[in-house]
Amino acid sequence: MEQNEQYLFAELPEALVEEMLSKSQAVGDELYKVFDEIQRNKERIRDQITKEKILRNDAELGYPGIPTTCGSDGAYAVEKLLANDFAVCAAVAIEGLTPPSEKRHWPKPHHKPFVTSLEHNPNTGTLLRGLMMTMEIELAVKAPHDIVFLDGSLTTPLIFINQAVTKISEVGKNIITDFIKERFRDFLVSYKIVLESVRTDKIWVSMPKYTTRRELGKQFNWPSYYDDRAILTNILKPSEFIAPVLLESPSQPWHIALPFKDDELQKLRDEVLDCVKQLHVMYYKPQNWTPALRIEMSSAIATNNSRIAVLLQGLKYQCGTPGIFEPYPLYMADRMVKHISTVIPALRQTATTRMTELYQGDDIGSIFFNMHGYRTDTGR
Repeated sequence: MEQNEQYLFAELPEALVEEMLSKSQAVGDELYKVFDEIQRNKERIRDQITKEKILRNDAELGYPGIPTTCGSDGAYAVEKLLANDFAVCAAVAIEGLTPPSEKRHWPKPHHKPFVTSLEHNPNTGTLLRGLMMTMEIELAVKAPHDIVFLDGSLTTPLIFINQAVTKISEVGKNIITDFIKERFRDFLVSYKIVLESVRTDKIWVSMPKYTTRRELGKQFNWPSYYDDRAILTNILKPSEFIAPVLLESPSQPWHIALPFKDDELQKLRDEVLDCVKQLHVMYYKPQNWTPALRIEMSSAIATNNSRIAVLLQGLKYQCGTPGIFEPYPLYMADRMVKHISTVIPALRQTATTRMTELYQGDDIGSIFFNMHGYRTDTGR
């Protein structure tokens, strides 16, 4: 057993580790059966999509100039301290690999942070996630690039903001609920711009790594234990793509709660929901070393071959590095925001230091107790 594996299992009982490893072998047997079935049915599945005339090659669309790109992503974290919650969220926009001829200047900042503390509440994470989405969408709309990639599904902002707004009445007034209310109208305006994507010089698309939707699987009766992306990763050859199809509808109608009553806001909300119903999805395998990419987009993009050609050119240019399974700007944005939770101890220490500077009492240790996490720090 290698040294890093020994470290992973160091604090687990030996018997437990052995039993888990043996069960993992059994899982491998079951997964292989599924994998083998897909491999044996590859030609049949390929024939299905060929007969439906949705299997295409990017060479059919021509070779437009390399577009500029950026990726937008966000993250949030809540550290539960003894006395309160330390809440952080942030969104970043990262520029992709720049074409040699690009000379435009992208003014900073390319990020939006939020840091606060507030009383313990189980809904803080839900509120932060909604606030994070407003930041991501704002950065995506302001980016001057030809293509803007968003992490996750195009319906994710709708889901997260709806969950956050529905919790406002339970939580009551605090700094996060105030921020969500202040940003809500601008969020809907920006979200509508992304969902419509009517500007011919701008493309907004979303690229979820994981989804439970199976638009093609249901149409062609593919095995349910493999999603569309997994099957198409095995089926598509480099440069091939599946023509856009309508996004799968949910079992319940899409909904966005409003944080306050407003007729114009309700009209805007309804327009956003209409846009969501027109979303399309396509799959593309730009390189041999990449999986099939799931790409969600507006109907304005999906029905325009010229815009799809630009999109595929941008994806191929940004997926040129083996080992990176997504467009470069999304990969970098994801790497950056994942560190949000790891920097909270440093942010907490800065706040604690400031509290000690302001403290006028005799027992300064009480500050450190109140700013300590509610769990024992194991140093890992």
